[in-house]
Amino acid sequence: MSVRAQGTERGMRVLVAGAGIGGLTTALSLHAAGIGCALVELATKLKPLGVGINLQPHAVRELIELGLGEALARTAIPTSALIYANRHGNVILSVPRGRAAGYRWPQWSVHRGRLQMILLDAVRERLGPDAVRLGLAFEDFETGPEQGPVPVRLREVRTGRVFTETADVVVGADGLHSTVRARLHPRDDELRWSGITMWRGITESEPYLDGASMVVAGTDEGSKIVAYPMCAQTRVRGRSLVNWVAEVRMAPPGPPVSEAHWHREGRLEEVLPHFDGWVLPFLDVPELISGAGRILEYPMVDKAPLPRWGEGRVTLLGDAAHPMYPVGSNGGSQAVLDARFLAMALASAEDPAAGLAAYESERRRHTNDLVLTSRRFPVDETIKLVDRRAPGGFTDIGDVLSTQELQAMERAHRSVADMDVRRLNERPSWSPAP
Repeated sequence: MSVRAQGTERGMRVLVAGAGIGGLTTALSLHAAGIGCALVELATKLKPLGVGINLQPHAVRELIELGLGEALARTAIPTSALIYANRHGNVILSVPRGRAAGYRWPQWSVHRGRLQMILLDAVRERLGPDAVRLGLAFEDFETGPEQGPVPVRLREVRTGRVFTETADVVVGADGLHSTVRARLHPRDDELRWSGITMWRGITESEPYLDGASMVVAGTDEGSKIVAYPMCAQTRVRGRSLVNWVAEVRMAPPGPPVSEAHWHREGRLEEVLPHFDGWVLPFLDVPELISGAGRILEYPMVDKAPLPRWGEGRVTLLGDAAHPMYPVGSNGGSQAVLDARFLAMALASAEDPAAGLAAYESERRRHTNDLVLTSRRFPVDETIKLVDRRAPGGFTDIGDVLSTQELQAMERAHRSVADMDVRRLNERPSWSPAP
Protein backbone atom coordinates (compact mmCIF):
# COMPACT_ATOMS: atom_id res chain seq x y z
CA MET A 1 0.00 0.00 0.00
CA SER A 2 1.37 3.43 -0.89
CA VAL A 3 0.98 6.67 1.02
CA ARG A 4 -2.11 8.53 -0.11
CA ALA A 5 -1.07 12.09 -0.89
CA GLN A 6 -2.19 15.00 -2.98
CA GLY A 7 -0.10 17.56 -4.85
CA THR A 8 2.75 15.35 -6.03
CA GLU A 9 3.98 17.68 -8.75
CA ARG A 10 7.59 16.99 -7.76
CA GLY A 11 7.06 13.23 -7.75
CA MET A 12 7.89 12.81 -4.08
CA ARG A 13 5.78 11.30 -1.29
CA VAL A 14 6.43 12.21 2.36
CA LEU A 15 4.97 10.47 5.40
CA VAL A 16 4.88 12.61 8.55
CA ALA A 17 4.40 10.95 11.94
CA GLY A 18 2.65 13.36 14.31
CA ALA A 19 -0.06 15.97 13.79
CA GLY A 20 1.13 18.58 16.25
CA ILE A 21 2.34 22.07 15.37
CA GLY A 22 5.49 20.79 13.66
CA GLY A 23 3.84 17.99 11.71
CA LEU A 24 0.92 20.09 10.48
CA THR A 25 3.18 22.97 9.46
CA THR A 26 5.34 20.45 7.61
CA ALA A 27 2.33 19.20 5.68
CA LEU A 28 1.29 22.72 4.67
CA SER A 29 4.86 23.62 3.69
CA LEU A 30 5.34 20.50 1.60
CA HIS A 31 2.01 21.00 -0.13
CA ALA A 32 2.93 24.60 -0.95
CA ALA A 33 6.17 23.27 -2.47
CA GLY A 34 4.31 20.76 -4.65
CA ILE A 35 5.39 17.75 -2.61
CA GLY A 36 2.87 15.03 -1.72
CA CYS A 37 2.34 14.47 1.98
CA ALA A 38 0.25 12.39 4.37
CA LEU A 39 0.21 12.49 8.18
CA VAL A 40 -0.38 9.68 10.66
CA GLU A 41 -1.32 10.53 14.24
CA LEU A 42 -1.55 8.26 17.28
CA ALA A 43 -4.53 10.12 18.79
CA THR A 44 -7.95 9.00 17.61
CA LYS A 45 -9.29 12.55 17.88
CA LEU A 46 -7.61 15.96 17.83
CA LYS A 47 -8.94 18.55 20.27
CA PRO A 48 -7.83 22.13 21.06
CA LEU A 49 -5.95 21.09 24.20
CA GLY A 50 -3.14 22.69 26.15
CA VAL A 51 -2.34 26.20 27.27
CA GLY A 52 -0.49 29.13 25.74
CA ILE A 53 2.40 29.38 23.34
CA ASN A 54 4.51 32.24 22.04
CA LEU A 55 5.46 32.45 18.38
CA GLN A 56 8.56 34.48 17.62
CA PRO A 57 8.58 36.86 14.61
CA HIS A 58 10.68 34.44 12.53
CA ALA A 59 8.02 31.75 13.00
CA VAL A 60 5.13 34.19 12.49
CA ARG A 61 6.68 35.19 9.16
CA GLU A 62 6.53 31.57 8.00
CA LEU A 63 2.92 31.08 9.10
CA ILE A 64 1.87 34.28 7.36
CA GLU A 65 3.62 33.14 4.17
CA LEU A 66 1.58 29.95 4.45
CA GLY A 67 -1.57 32.08 4.32
CA LEU A 68 -2.54 31.72 8.00
CA GLY A 69 -2.01 35.33 9.06
CA GLU A 70 -5.64 36.42 9.16
CA ALA A 71 -6.86 33.37 11.05
CA LEU A 72 -4.13 33.71 13.68
CA ALA A 73 -4.55 37.48 14.03
CA ARG A 74 -8.20 36.94 14.93
CA THR A 75 -7.28 34.85 17.97
CA ALA A 76 -3.73 35.83 19.04
CA ILE A 77 -2.34 38.78 20.98
CA PRO A 78 0.59 40.66 19.37
CA THR A 79 2.99 40.75 22.30
CA SER A 80 4.32 44.27 22.86
CA ALA A 81 7.09 43.76 25.41
CA LEU A 82 8.86 41.19 27.56
CA ILE A 83 9.32 42.51 31.09
CA TYR A 84 11.81 40.97 33.52
CA ALA A 85 11.15 41.72 37.18
CA ASN A 86 12.10 40.51 40.65
CA ARG A 87 9.65 38.79 42.99
CA HIS A 88 8.48 42.19 44.22
CA GLY A 89 7.48 43.25 40.72
CA ASN A 90 10.24 45.85 40.40
CA VAL A 91 11.07 46.04 36.68
CA ILE A 92 14.68 45.19 35.86
CA LEU A 93 14.52 45.18 32.06
CA SER A 94 11.80 45.72 29.47
CA VAL A 95 12.49 44.47 25.95
CA PRO A 96 10.20 45.40 23.02
CA ARG A 97 8.84 42.47 21.05
CA GLY A 98 7.71 41.89 17.50
CA ARG A 99 7.06 44.97 15.40
CA ALA A 100 7.93 47.20 18.36
CA ALA A 101 11.45 45.72 18.16
CA GLY A 102 11.75 46.53 14.45
CA TYR A 103 10.68 43.20 12.97
CA ARG A 104 8.35 43.25 9.97
CA TRP A 105 6.24 40.61 11.73
CA PRO A 106 4.65 40.50 15.20
CA GLN A 107 5.33 38.12 18.04
CA TRP A 108 2.08 36.31 18.75
CA SER A 109 0.83 34.82 22.01
CA VAL A 110 -1.88 32.27 21.30
CA HIS A 111 -3.61 29.23 22.75
CA ARG A 112 -1.68 26.17 21.61
CA GLY A 113 -4.89 24.24 20.90
CA ARG A 114 -6.34 27.02 18.77
CA LEU A 115 -3.12 27.23 16.78
CA GLN A 116 -3.21 23.47 16.20
CA MET A 117 -6.84 23.62 15.04
CA ILE A 118 -6.07 26.46 12.60
CA LEU A 119 -3.24 24.36 11.15
CA LEU A 120 -5.39 21.22 11.06
CA ASP A 121 -8.26 22.97 9.26
CA ALA A 122 -5.84 24.35 6.68
CA VAL A 123 -4.28 20.93 6.09
CA ARG A 124 -7.68 19.30 5.55
CA GLU A 125 -8.82 22.11 3.28
CA ARG A 126 -5.68 22.14 1.11
CA LEU A 127 -4.53 18.50 1.16
CA GLY A 128 -7.92 16.84 1.50
CA PRO A 129 -10.08 15.61 4.38
CA ASP A 130 -8.15 12.33 4.63
CA ALA A 131 -4.69 13.89 4.70
CA VAL A 132 -4.47 13.46 8.48
CA ARG A 133 -5.09 9.82 9.39
CA LEU A 134 -5.93 9.48 13.07
CA GLY A 135 -5.52 6.45 15.30
CA LEU A 136 -2.40 5.21 13.52
CA ALA A 137 0.72 4.44 15.53
CA PHE A 138 4.14 4.57 13.89
CA GLU A 139 5.95 1.38 14.88
CA ASP A 140 9.09 1.04 12.78
CA PHE A 141 10.76 1.58 9.43
CA GLU A 142 13.09 -0.57 7.40
CA THR A 143 16.54 0.68 6.58
CA GLY A 144 17.06 0.56 2.84
CA PRO A 145 19.12 2.15 0.09
CA GLU A 146 19.09 5.94 0.13
CA GLN A 147 17.78 6.04 -3.42
CA GLY A 148 14.68 3.94 -2.70
CA PRO A 149 11.38 4.32 -0.83
CA VAL A 150 11.18 3.56 2.89
CA PRO A 151 8.85 0.80 4.14
CA VAL A 152 7.03 1.97 7.28
CA ARG A 153 5.15 -0.27 9.68
CA LEU A 154 1.97 1.24 11.13
CA ARG A 155 -0.60 -0.04 13.63
CA GLU A 156 -4.28 0.79 13.90
CA VAL A 157 -4.92 1.84 17.49
CA ARG A 158 -8.52 0.60 17.65
CA THR A 159 -8.05 -2.79 15.99
CA GLY A 160 -4.37 -3.58 16.49
CA ARG A 161 -3.96 -4.34 12.79
CA VAL A 162 -0.37 -3.86 11.61
CA PHE A 163 0.43 -3.04 7.99
CA THR A 164 3.21 -1.53 5.89
CA GLU A 165 3.27 1.53 3.64
CA THR A 166 6.09 3.11 1.68
CA ALA A 167 7.19 6.72 1.37
CA ASP A 168 10.08 8.51 -0.30
CA VAL A 169 10.76 10.43 2.93
CA VAL A 170 9.72 9.79 6.54
CA VAL A 171 9.58 12.66 9.04
CA GLY A 172 9.31 12.01 12.77
CA ALA A 173 7.38 14.97 14.18
CA ASP A 174 5.95 12.88 17.01
CA GLY A 175 7.07 14.97 19.96
CA LEU A 176 9.12 14.51 23.11
CA HIS A 177 8.46 10.77 23.34
CA SER A 178 9.09 10.22 19.63
CA THR A 179 8.89 6.64 18.42
CA VAL A 180 10.81 7.59 15.29
CA ARG A 181 13.63 9.06 17.39
CA ALA A 182 13.70 5.94 19.58
CA ARG A 183 14.14 3.84 16.45
CA LEU A 184 16.93 6.07 15.13
CA HIS A 185 18.65 6.55 18.50
CA PRO A 186 17.85 3.58 20.75
CA ARG A 187 20.63 4.20 23.29
CA ASP A 188 21.73 7.01 25.60
CA ASP A 189 18.80 9.26 24.81
CA GLU A 190 17.28 9.80 28.24
CA LEU A 191 15.25 12.77 29.37
CA ARG A 192 17.16 15.26 31.52
CA TRP A 193 15.25 17.11 34.25
CA SER A 194 16.34 20.64 35.09
CA GLY A 195 15.18 20.13 38.67
CA ILE A 196 12.32 22.58 38.02
CA THR A 197 8.65 21.64 38.14
CA MET A 198 6.24 23.75 36.12
CA TRP A 199 2.56 24.31 36.78
CA ARG A 200 0.53 25.83 33.96
CA GLY A 201 -2.89 27.39 33.79
CA ILE A 202 -5.17 29.89 32.07
CA THR A 203 -7.02 32.57 34.03
CA GLU A 204 -9.38 35.30 32.86
CA SER A 205 -8.66 38.57 34.68
CA GLU A 206 -8.56 42.31 34.44
CA PRO A 207 -5.89 43.43 31.95
CA TYR A 208 -2.51 44.31 33.44
CA LEU A 209 -0.07 46.92 32.15
CA ASP A 210 -0.87 47.53 28.44
CA GLY A 211 -2.81 44.29 28.02
CA ALA A 212 -0.19 42.82 25.68
CA SER A 213 2.96 42.40 27.80
CA MET A 214 4.70 39.20 28.79
CA VAL A 215 6.02 39.25 32.37
CA VAL A 216 8.77 37.08 33.84
CA ALA A 217 9.23 37.60 37.60
CA GLY A 218 11.61 35.71 39.89
CA THR A 219 14.46 33.36 39.05
CA ASP A 220 15.18 29.69 38.46
CA GLU A 221 16.97 29.57 41.82
CA GLY A 222 13.66 29.49 43.69
CA SER A 223 10.30 30.44 42.19
CA LYS A 224 9.37 32.19 38.97
CA ILE A 225 6.12 33.26 37.33
CA VAL A 226 5.68 33.77 33.59
CA ALA A 227 2.43 35.38 32.43
CA TYR A 228 1.06 36.73 29.17
CA PRO A 229 -2.35 37.47 27.62
CA MET A 230 -3.15 35.32 24.60
CA CYS A 231 -6.71 35.83 23.37
CA ALA A 232 -7.85 38.63 21.07
CA GLN A 233 -11.55 37.83 21.58
CA THR A 234 -11.27 38.23 25.36
CA ARG A 235 -9.44 41.52 24.85
CA VAL A 236 -12.37 42.86 22.80
CA ARG A 237 -14.57 42.31 25.87
CA GLY A 238 -12.22 44.44 27.96
CA ARG A 239 -10.81 41.41 29.78
CA SER A 240 -7.59 39.41 29.54
CA LEU A 241 -7.15 35.66 29.16
CA VAL A 242 -3.76 35.13 30.79
CA ASN A 243 -1.57 32.11 30.29
CA TRP A 244 0.67 31.56 33.30
CA VAL A 245 3.54 29.23 34.10
CA ALA A 246 4.72 28.82 37.69
CA GLU A 247 8.24 27.42 37.88
CA VAL A 248 9.75 26.11 41.13
CA ARG A 249 13.17 24.54 41.62
CA MET A 250 12.63 21.28 43.46
CA ALA A 251 16.00 19.51 43.08
CA PRO A 252 19.35 19.59 41.30
CA PRO A 253 19.30 18.59 37.61
CA GLY A 254 18.94 14.87 37.01
CA PRO A 255 16.53 12.18 35.83
CA PRO A 256 12.82 13.14 35.91
CA VAL A 257 11.01 12.21 39.13
CA SER A 258 7.66 12.00 37.36
CA GLU A 259 6.41 11.17 33.88
CA ALA A 260 6.89 14.03 31.41
CA HIS A 261 3.32 14.27 30.17
CA TRP A 262 1.78 17.56 29.02
CA HIS A 263 -1.68 16.76 30.36
CA ARG A 264 -0.87 15.61 33.89
CA GLU A 265 -3.21 17.24 36.38
CA GLY A 266 -1.65 19.58 38.95
CA ARG A 267 -3.03 20.64 42.33
CA LEU A 268 -3.50 24.20 43.56
CA GLU A 269 -2.33 23.34 47.08
CA GLU A 270 1.02 22.16 45.69
CA VAL A 271 1.89 25.27 43.71
CA LEU A 272 0.23 28.13 45.62
CA PRO A 273 2.47 28.09 48.75
CA HIS A 274 5.52 28.83 46.61
CA PHE A 275 4.01 32.22 45.67
CA ASP A 276 2.57 33.33 48.99
CA GLY A 277 2.72 37.13 49.17
CA TRP A 278 3.63 37.60 45.51
CA VAL A 279 1.34 40.56 44.95
CA LEU A 280 3.15 42.57 42.28
CA PRO A 281 2.22 46.21 41.60
CA PHE A 282 0.55 45.11 38.35
CA LEU A 283 -0.31 41.45 39.00
CA ASP A 284 -1.70 39.49 41.96
CA VAL A 285 0.09 36.18 41.43
CA PRO A 286 -1.79 34.06 44.03
CA GLU A 287 -5.08 35.33 42.62
CA LEU A 288 -3.93 34.54 39.09
CA ILE A 289 -2.97 30.97 40.01
CA SER A 290 -6.11 30.39 42.07
CA GLY A 291 -8.36 31.60 39.26
CA ALA A 292 -7.42 28.85 36.81
CA GLY A 293 -10.11 26.29 36.11
CA ARG A 294 -7.48 23.62 35.53
CA ILE A 295 -3.81 23.33 36.47
CA LEU A 296 -1.31 21.16 34.58
CA GLU A 297 1.97 19.93 36.07
CA TYR A 298 5.06 19.17 34.04
CA PRO A 299 8.77 18.66 34.76
CA MET A 300 11.04 21.01 32.80
CA VAL A 301 12.97 18.51 30.72
CA ASP A 302 15.09 18.29 27.61
CA LYS A 303 17.46 15.85 25.95
CA ALA A 304 21.11 16.10 25.01
CA PRO A 305 21.67 17.37 21.44
CA LEU A 306 22.04 14.60 18.91
CA PRO A 307 25.16 14.19 16.75
CA ARG A 308 22.80 13.45 13.87
CA TRP A 309 19.04 13.48 13.44
CA GLY A 310 18.27 11.14 10.61
CA GLU A 311 19.36 8.19 8.58
CA GLY A 312 19.03 7.99 4.81
CA ARG A 313 15.51 9.13 3.98
CA VAL A 314 14.27 9.37 7.58
CA THR A 315 14.62 12.48 9.73
CA LEU A 316 13.28 14.24 12.83
CA LEU A 317 11.57 17.58 13.36
CA GLY A 318 10.46 19.79 16.26
CA ASP A 319 10.47 18.33 19.78
CA ALA A 320 11.34 14.93 18.37
CA ALA A 321 14.62 16.39 17.10
CA HIS A 322 15.52 18.98 19.74
CA PRO A 323 13.44 19.03 22.94
CA MET A 324 14.53 22.08 24.93
CA TYR A 325 13.65 24.04 28.04
CA PRO A 326 10.88 26.62 27.48
CA VAL A 327 13.30 29.53 27.57
CA GLY A 328 12.94 32.28 24.98
CA SER A 329 9.70 30.99 23.43
CA ASN A 330 11.59 28.62 21.18
CA GLY A 331 9.77 25.27 21.23
CA GLY A 332 6.91 25.85 18.81
CA SER A 333 8.76 28.54 16.88
CA GLN A 334 11.67 26.24 16.06
CA ALA A 335 9.29 23.49 14.93
CA VAL A 336 7.73 25.92 12.45
CA LEU A 337 11.17 26.90 11.16
CA ASP A 338 12.14 23.23 10.83
CA ALA A 339 9.05 22.54 8.76
CA ARG A 340 9.55 25.43 6.40
CA PHE A 341 13.25 24.82 5.81
CA LEU A 342 12.65 21.10 5.31
CA ALA A 343 10.15 21.77 2.53
CA MET A 344 12.50 24.21 0.83
CA ALA A 345 15.43 21.79 1.11
CA LEU A 346 13.47 18.88 -0.36
CA ALA A 347 12.03 21.02 -3.16
CA SER A 348 15.44 22.28 -4.24
CA ALA A 349 17.52 19.10 -3.86
CA GLU A 350 18.42 16.62 -6.57
CA ASP A 351 17.16 13.70 -4.47
CA PRO A 352 15.41 13.23 -1.10
CA ALA A 353 18.51 12.12 0.81
CA ALA A 354 20.41 15.23 -0.30
CA GLY A 355 17.47 17.43 0.74
CA LEU A 356 17.36 15.86 4.19
CA ALA A 357 21.11 16.28 4.57
CA ALA A 358 20.85 19.99 3.74
CA TYR A 359 17.93 20.38 6.15
CA GLU A 360 19.76 18.71 9.01
CA SER A 361 23.00 20.57 8.37
CA GLU A 362 21.24 23.92 8.71
CA ARG A 363 18.68 23.26 11.41
CA ARG A 364 20.56 20.89 13.74
CA ARG A 365 23.43 23.29 14.28
CA HIS A 366 21.14 26.15 15.23
CA THR A 367 18.76 24.19 17.46
CA ASN A 368 21.57 22.33 19.25
CA ASP A 369 23.01 25.71 20.24
CA LEU A 370 19.61 26.76 21.60
CA VAL A 371 19.25 23.57 23.66
CA LEU A 372 22.58 24.20 25.37
CA THR A 373 22.08 27.95 25.82
CA SER A 374 18.64 27.41 27.34
CA ARG A 375 20.14 25.15 30.00
CA ARG A 376 22.15 28.07 31.38
CA PHE A 377 19.13 30.33 32.03
CA PRO A 378 21.41 33.26 31.08
CA VAL A 379 19.05 36.12 32.03
CA ASP A 380 18.46 34.66 35.48
CA GLU A 381 22.05 35.28 36.52
CA THR A 382 21.45 39.03 36.42
CA ILE A 383 18.13 38.77 38.26
CA LYS A 384 19.86 36.75 41.00
CA LEU A 385 22.45 39.51 41.24
CA VAL A 386 19.66 42.04 41.72
CA ASP A 387 18.16 39.89 44.50
CA ARG A 388 21.51 39.76 46.30
CA ARG A 389 22.09 43.49 46.06
CA ALA A 390 18.51 44.58 46.76
CA PRO A 391 16.73 41.72 48.57
CA GLY A 392 13.89 43.99 49.66
CA GLY A 393 13.33 45.50 46.22
CA PHE A 394 14.34 48.78 44.62
CA THR A 395 12.92 51.96 43.15
CA ASP A 396 15.43 52.60 40.35
CA ILE A 397 17.28 49.73 38.69
CA GLY A 398 20.10 52.18 37.99
CA ASP A 399 20.83 52.11 41.73
CA VAL A 400 21.34 48.35 41.59
CA LEU A 401 22.90 47.55 38.23
CA SER A 402 25.40 49.40 36.10
CA THR A 403 24.72 50.25 32.47
CA GLN A 404 27.17 47.54 31.45
CA GLU A 405 25.37 44.93 33.57
CA LEU A 406 22.01 45.84 32.07
CA GLN A 407 23.48 45.62 28.58
CA ALA A 408 24.90 42.19 29.40
CA MET A 409 21.45 41.09 30.56
CA GLU A 410 19.89 42.26 27.31
CA ARG A 411 22.53 40.37 25.32
CA ALA A 412 21.76 37.25 27.38
CA HIS A 413 18.08 37.67 26.57
CA ARG A 414 18.78 38.00 22.86
CA SER A 415 20.95 34.86 22.88
CA VAL A 416 17.86 32.72 23.44
CA ALA A 417 14.88 34.88 22.45
CA ASP A 418 15.88 36.82 19.34
CA MET A 419 17.49 36.74 15.98
CA ASP A 420 19.06 39.66 14.13
CA VAL A 421 16.24 42.02 13.11
CA ARG A 422 17.83 43.20 9.89
CA ARG A 423 18.84 39.68 8.90
CA LEU A 424 15.29 38.37 9.27
CA ASN A 425 13.71 41.38 7.60
CA GLU A 426 15.99 41.11 4.58
CA ARG A 427 16.26 37.33 4.30
CA PRO A 428 14.72 35.86 1.12
CA SER A 429 11.56 33.86 1.55
CA TRP A 430 11.78 30.16 2.33
CA SER A 431 8.79 29.51 0.08
CA PRO A 432 10.11 27.31 -2.75
CA ALA A 433 9.64 28.58 -6.27
CA PRO A 434 6.59 26.96 -7.91
